[in-house]
Amino acid sequence: MTNNFYDNSETIDLKLREIVVEGEIENTGISDLKDFPIRSVIVKETLLDSSGNGRFVGAYRYDGYSLFDILNSRKVKKDSSNKFSPVIDMYIEIENEAGEKVVFSWGEIYYPNNLHKIIIASNVSRIVPSKSKNLWIMPETSKLVAGNDLITERNISGPVKITVRSIKRSFTEIRGISPLYSSEFSLFDGGKKSGTISYSNEKEIVTYNTIFYGRGKGIHSTMPFNGLLLKDIIRKYFPLTAVNLKSGMFCISGKDGYHCAVSYSELFNRNDQQEFLLVRTETDVDGGLYRLFPASDFFSDRAIKSLTEIHLEN
Repeated sequence: MTNNFYDNSETIDLKLREIVVEGEIENTGISDLKDFPIRSVIVKETLLDSSGNGRFVGAYRYDGYSLFDILNSRKVKKDSSNKFSPVIDMYIEIENEAGEKVVFSWGEIYYPNNLHKIIIASNVSRIVPSKSKNLWIMPETSKLVAGNDLITERNISGPVKITVRSIKRSFTEIRGISPLYSSEFSLFDGGKKSGTISYSNEKEIVTYNTIFYGRGKGIHSTMPFNGLLLKDIIRKYFPLTAVNLKSGMFCISGKDGYHCAVSYSELFNRNDQQEFLLVRTETDVDGGLYRLFPASDFFSDRAIKSLTEIHLEN
């Protein structure tokens, strides 16, 4: 016995499948997972039930190979790089041998404060309660594990293919627009407009203290961000379903055409409370009125200014 509560039972091997990596990259092909270091994540696996709540499955420690490492040496070749060069509108689709597909934004893999939380597991161990001694059912095959998900619908068994993609929705990019300002933003589901947001309820203001740091320009500020949780503002327009949890991908755009990909799960389904904040500026502030602040990100690149559109794609 040690002080490590996450290593208190037998670890078993899971049957690994061959992984093919393709899509908008130059060097497609089979990935030899054993070339990469072993990473570990701990999860409380819970699936969505018919009532919309979680059905607990078990608590586990998974060991395996992170998407960060698997994709790290793959050279991005965006289809739309001549129109929009940043990688923040890219995402990953992962398919298993049964044909199930789930998605992760590129930012979810390469921008977070806590890296290597999404892995393809090759080993598993139960996290056994000391009193009840519950022995959760063990998986038998390799598994995709999303360590930051509350409802773990994206944890699919037997992944065999990773496809790198970019958002196909296009926006007119207007660099240097001044003043950069938008008084409201619109919501779309599958291309159909579902609502317009111009909120005034300030009772649930959240404050995030942060070091605001860009990948290109470095430090921007050390001032706190105040706003509302974006998921609370738009929740009624985008229902919590297994399909959305697995394959929902948002495209969030500002008035200048700058846009990013955010998966449904990373916005609505976090277990780390590092939420996306909707910040309302003063009416005369350039880059207002609404700004996106991704508290989960190390870099500021997905902090969209003058938010105008949020599209949910499946």
